[in-house]
Amino acid sequence: MIEKDQAQNPPETVDERTPAETEVSVEDEAAEETSASERLEQGELTKLLEDARSKADQHWDQLIRTRAEIDNLRKRAQRDLENAHKFALERISQDLLQVWDSLELGHQAAQDEQADVEKLREGTALTLKLLVDLMSKHGIEQVSPEGEAFNPEYHQAMSMQERDDVEPNTVVAVVQKGYLLNGRLLRPAMVMVSKAASGAAIDEQA
Repeated sequence: MIEKDQAQNPPETVDERTPAETEVSVEDEAAEETSASERLEQGELTKLLEDARSKADQHWDQLIRTRAEIDNLRKRAQRDLENAHKFALERISQDLLQVWDSLELGHQAAQDEQADVEKLREGTALTLKLLVDLMSKHGIEQVSPEGEAFNPEYHQAMSMQERDDVEPNTVVAVVQKGYLLNGRLLRPAMVMVSKAASGAAIDEQA
């Protein structure tokens, strides 16, 4: 009967490990779980590091290209500035060639002993008009203030003349014309200025 009961109800399996062995086994399982977690974190960190390196390389490449573009722009601007300085007078120089040619023709004509003085005068007048038109085209205008009030900003008094027929501080003669470039003084007009018979001094603020 006993054997029959044992066959029907086999004895329960008994864990023959000592408590110390059981504790070590639990620690091993925990260590394995910790190791797996650490490996997962390390994998994520490695991926993040690789992404960061990739972005850093891209940014570095962009920086290098930007520096190269800026350097090219700087060199181009410097070259354009140098060319502007070298060829700033190109247009007016081309126009001046016409005046040069006209003066040379007039000079050659004047060498002929049989030259017609009237034609020479006419040619000189045409050349002078050509020059005046050219200067006006490029913003250069004459300052010829005869009969005007003396203006020390644009006129330079060479001498004073006592005059009763005009107001004091009036320009009575232009010794040398002045010139403006787009409104800015290039050269003041050299003038003679009237003063009262009493010898009143010129009004520098006129």
